[in-house]
Amino acid sequence: MYTTDEIKNTFICGDALHEMKKIPDGSIDLIVTFPPYNLKNSTGNGMKNGNGGKWSGAALINGYSNYDDNMPYDEYVQWQRDCLNEMMRVIHDDGAIFYNHKWRVQKGLIQDRHEIISGFPVRQIIIWKRKGGINFNHGYFLTTYEVIYMIAKPGFRLADKANRFGDVWEFPQEMKNKHPAPFPVALVERIISSTYAQLILDPFMGSGTTAVAAKNLSRNFIGIDISPEYCRMSEERLSGCQVSQSSQSQQLLLL
Repeated sequence: MYTTDEIKNTFICGDALHEMKKIPDGSIDLIVTFPPYNLKNSTGNGMKNGNGGKWSGAALINGYSNYDDNMPYDEYVQWQRDCLNEMMRVIHDDGAIFYNHKWRVQKGLIQDRHEIISGFPVRQIIIWKRKGGINFNHGYFLTTYEVIYMIAKPGFRLADKANRFGDVWEFPQEMKNKHPAPFPVALVERIISSTYAQLILDPFMGSGTTAVAAKNLSRNFIGIDISPEYCRMSEERLSGCQVSQSSQSQQLLLL
């Protein structure tokens, strides 16, 4: 079992579900995470490049480091529900989870992630409107939005004046990032700055965007990722950011 002081402002390289089980109950103020979407399991062929094009070298075609993103759907749903159960356990009574996912249609059925978030206290749905993406299927329009579920415990309240934001947020995609599926720092800063949270967890840290946003706002973070490559990427990225003098120094935990 970890103590929060032990892992505050660290990147933990390990399995998200396994590592979250080591975090004490109610010790986290906020969770912001963009889990893998199981894209390689898609039947829509949107990730399959049949004729090249400008996305022929896109990193996401090759998948993630240390994770193939291709689980049977039922197993994927159960895995994500298990992760959400752990997230609910570790957040404080006034905490919240901002859980980003993507809707899609599979074999004529809508996957709006209801199977994953059913039974959890979803308070609001936020639409992230973005530009760009990957689409090699000429039968479909390019999708330009993703969904953020705000899953909140009863005591959660937004920071002063944060409720002035609408529920459709427009941020461009992150383009200069070696991670195959990065998301913009400004989006995460919007989430964190809209709360009073001091300790933010991202169990699918990727390239460290949540950590960068937390540091930019003088908050603390804990990041988990299964890929040693992405953990190193996060550490290097964070070390290049200018943060407040009061911020604690970060370290990389390889477990």
